[in-house]
Amino acid sequence: METMLDSSPVPDSVVSDGTNSLCGKTARTPVVLERVSKLYPNETALEDVSLSLLDNVTTAIVGPSGSGKSTLLQCINGLVRPSSGTVYVFGRPIDYSRLPELRRRIGYAVQGTGLFPHLTVEGNIALLAQLAGWDRERIRARLEELMKLVSLPSSYARRHPHELSGGQQQRVGLCRAMMLKPPVFLLDEPFGALDPVTRTEIHREFLRLQEVEPRTIVLVTHDLREARKLAQRLIVLERGHLAQQGTFEEILKNPADEFVRNFFQSQLEA
Repeated sequence: METMLDSSPVPDSVVSDGTNSLCGKTARTPVVLERVSKLYPNETALEDVSLSLLDNVTTAIVGPSGSGKSTLLQCINGLVRPSSGTVYVFGRPIDYSRLPELRRRIGYAVQGTGLFPHLTVEGNIALLAQLAGWDRERIRARLEELMKLVSLPSSYARRHPHELSGGQQQRVGLCRAMMLKPPVFLLDEPFGALDPVTRTEIHREFLRLQEVEPRTIVLVTHDLREARKLAQRLIVLERGHLAQQGTFEEILKNPADEFVRNFFQSQLEA
């Protein structure tokens, strides 16, 4: 799969020997952004953002509406191409001429699931594996494994999305994103439309899935409490700038500036 990416490795200025000392330990960095900016005619979505994401760690991207959270996420799987700077995935710069191959190694789930209404649960989950050329038995085994992991009865495989509750649809969306066992998983406010009870259930499933099949997860959320519950690290954005990154407790105790302090205070008091 290395052929999908540019031959230039991550430079030493970004990460030394493919490691990173965040959290006081050494870890591989499957995603690195080096001075990434994204400019539109009437706005700057991201400006000079540099960061590394740790292997098998959940990182939440938080910040006010319009701060660049979704744009940053979309830069990682090539949906958005930076105006300047470089995005490294799996140790190499993204090759924008071969994005389909890259995306087979990156799971992606969004709010509302994006399920195909004309396909059954089985068809939605298995779609990427079929495109990748998996044989029928391999698809069946993985399908059964995933549905069991997220507590979906096997009888639901022949149902269509409109026959499912919101929480069940979200579970199907997670299964589809996980089908190819991607080492990187991108989630763009996937739980935002769920009622509080269902969201709590999905959070429980999310944490259990990360224990069973650990991976690097990037979670965009507007809910700081959700970020605290699901993520080990936070990235705080302000109008496209990287305001601060670290653990929840680190940022809460030592906010980088008044913006971060006020953002945390307003979120936790809401």
